[in-house]
Amino acid sequence: MFKQSAQHVASYYAQTYPTTIPLRPALQGALDTDVLIIGAGFSGLHTALRLALAGKRVVVLEASRVAWAASGRNGGQALLGWSCDMPPLEKALGVERARRLWDSMRWAAEEMRELPERHGFDVDYRVGSLWTAVMPRRVKILEEAKHEAERKWGYDCLRLIGRDELPDWIDSPRYQAALYDPNGAHLNPLKLAQGLAAAIEAAGGQIFEQSQVLDYHESSSGFVARTGLGEVRSQVLVLACNAYIDRLDRDLSRRLLPVGSYQVATAPLDPAMAQSLLPRNSCVIDNQFVPDYFRLTPDHRLLFGGGCTYLGGIPKDVASATRPYLERVFPQLTGVSLDYAWGGHLDCSIQRTPDIGRLGQRYWLQGFSGHGVLPTLAAARAVSDAILGDEDLLGLYQGIDNGRFPGGELMAAPLEAAAKAWYRLRDYV
Repeated sequence: MFKQSAQHVASYYAQTYPTTIPLRPALQGALDTDVLIIGAGFSGLHTALRLALAGKRVVVLEASRVAWAASGRNGGQALLGWSCDMPPLEKALGVERARRLWDSMRWAAEEMRELPERHGFDVDYRVGSLWTAVMPRRVKILEEAKHEAERKWGYDCLRLIGRDELPDWIDSPRYQAALYDPNGAHLNPLKLAQGLAAAIEAAGGQIFEQSQVLDYHESSSGFVARTGLGEVRSQVLVLACNAYIDRLDRDLSRRLLPVGSYQVATAPLDPAMAQSLLPRNSCVIDNQFVPDYFRLTPDHRLLFGGGCTYLGGIPKDVASATRPYLERVFPQLTGVSLDYAWGGHLDCSIQRTPDIGRLGQRYWLQGFSGHGVLPTLAAARAVSDAILGDEDLLGLYQGIDNGRFPGGELMAAPLEAAAKAWYRLRDYV
């Protein structure tokens, strides 16, 4: 079980937040509601907002603070698709049903552009994403992805950028080619989460922080969830805890492996230098098994991530662990000052496929596997629609088989670590 805190980690997002991060009260006493959502990350917040706007009484319980975990610490890349890419979804659902799921992702990308403006908050939204190939043999992956997107998913927006043209997009010698998506984007995830929380409250929803749910049970009239100082009785329960579900639901917990991930933010760069690194201001992620990912912030920093751990911990010195990867991509930044370095845990499913489902009136959203800015919104649409009576999208997710990690809790992490070591070796040969 991971320790949680009443304070956000010292990330770039928390330390440069333009105002004091709102502090919401802890639950005290008993409440009745239509829908109880446990977890105030992206998936819980998006679900809560859609239900509150539809007129449902909604309560959100958060053990720490709104977006305290991965939703407030991630790389901020709003990329179309899932961590697993499309083949496992196509295998599980067939082409036509997988395409309907893809269409919901396209909806999420458009909704992410419009939602902040609709509710009156800013997320530093910037358009454009690049998927790059480090190794010559992996250029073919980009070419095949473009062809498949056009032929199977009806997505003809992608542009293949060859090595000769790459300097116009990335000032780095590391890459062979890139695939540009004009509908991808990058944003400030903590601003997004706080904006969603404020919109939920404006719509009549309630959010309680520092209110860890100790247990829940089903009663004749619904569900009862108990915290240290109170309880909530609800007709519907939504579990949106992701990597922090721990012992609250052991069955769902066994379908996830918490993976450590970390990143840094440089000191502000000279604006001309920052623009030279990424002339089109796209965010970037490569197609290695353990990818580097990076983007520029509005105050001209490079935000860079590239490491992960499968055995539960985070490096003691994240800056030192990450610097070699950053300087490998941008040698011209050798020795650059790193002002912020932080990490956290994300929720990996065994196939990196989203684990979204229901059992009776208990719903869950998890398994985003490090790729959650848009997938959480798409999944929240499926769950909220189902609660409101339309189970079409949720039925697609329930066609994906997300099993338990083999070997139980004690063996899952070592087995994944061994697999990661093998695939990382393949990144170099």
